[in-house]
Amino acid sequence: MTGRHRFFVIAFLLSVLIGMGWDTAPAQAQPETLTIAAANSLKDALRKILPLFEAQHREVNVRVIYGPSQTLRSQIEQGAPVDIFLPSLFEEIDQLEKKGLVIQGTKRAYAGTSLVLITGTALPAPVGSIHDLETVAIRRIAVGDPKTSSVGKVAAQFLKYSKLEPKLKSQYVFGEHSRAVLDLVAKGEAEVGVVYRTDAFSNDKVRILDTAPGESHTPVRYGVAAVWTAKNVSGSGDFIEFLLTPQTQALFQEYGFDRVSPEVGLVQQQEVKP
Repeated sequence: MTGRHRFFVIAFLLSVLIGMGWDTAPAQAQPETLTIAAANSLKDALRKILPLFEAQHREVNVRVIYGPSQTLRSQIEQGAPVDIFLPSLFEEIDQLEKKGLVIQGTKRAYAGTSLVLITGTALPAPVGSIHDLETVAIRRIAVGDPKTSSVGKVAAQFLKYSKLEPKLKSQYVFGEHSRAVLDLVAKGEAEVGVVYRTDAFSNDKVRILDTAPGESHTPVRYGVAAVWTAKNVSGSGDFIEFLLTPQTQALFQEYGFDRVSPEVGLVQQQEVKP
């Protein structure tokens, strides 16, 4: 076969392959999905933060599942396909770790917040502080359900510590998670409520009345860890590092979060005694 004939044969074969749908150009790598299970109280901050992470890591496509921290933990325990766990209470990660369901060396604390007493702006309660709850009659107080939410567990500790539980228990209106508690107060279905400061920080339908003493409850620390069902381990590591960068930390502060030490030893649960 002459060189000219060989050229035409090769050209013909290439045209046939292209016509059959073969692409001779190098294949573009598809972004890998990074699945995050995050507490409802992180929703506003993550809407601002996640696009920045994706812009810096174009090989990663982030998918977020929001819900109450305890519910998300239970789903992870049952094998839900999750890479990263972002609960609103560090204790939830500790519980997974005790069962061997956290990838070793990935657990970090990255933010904190406080527990606050709120009232609605449209129909504010006739109280100005936590101490007023001892004397002023309140018909309904919104709290998180301790069985489903981290904020409910922390609020229960505070109410027991402050000795308000016996007086107010019959007035409790439970919300499934922190945002549900916030909505109960914002809509006037409860006169006051106990939520994380980060939930009330940018909501103009509620007003913060007072802050619960730090010693009255477990420190509210937001933690992160890669879990046993993780498929995108590399992306998980990149995301954890991203949460601890100065840029991301500054953004969290814009949404009312506090800085904390990322060292795990400084965020263990403390015993709260009334």
